[in-house]
Amino acid sequence: MFGHALEERCFQFAKRIRTFSRKLKKDVENIQDIKQLVRASASVGANYIEANEHVGPADLKYRIRISRKEAKEVMHFLGLVEVFGNNELEAEKGFLIDEADQLRKISRPCSINWKIGKRLFCDL
Repeated sequence: MFGHALEERCFQFAKRIRTFSRKLKKDVENIQDIKQLVRASASVGANYIEANEHVGPADLKYRIRISRKEAKEVMHFLGLVEVFGNNELEAEKGFLIDEADQLRKISRPCSINWKIGKRLFCDL
């Protein structure tokens, strides 16, 4: 389905966020945070896909940076959602925070490589 391993990984991450979100209690605070969490998780992969379809080096850099920022936003909103003491959800939340951090870190070498001129593409 996807041309690059990282595109698939981002897609699976967004799906896991959606599955996790369905398990959360829907109180006033959580509803708003869940909406932001789901949007940001989809945006990580969407921007990476757009980066791979870039129209030039500047567009590639911009999309990768946005993808990286969205991964940080996912981490932020995962920290805000309340699991109300549910140990299973707390463990899943920790796993998702770690995955978001890994996706964020994966994009870092892309930025470094642009600065030293080695390559303009980054994938797993």
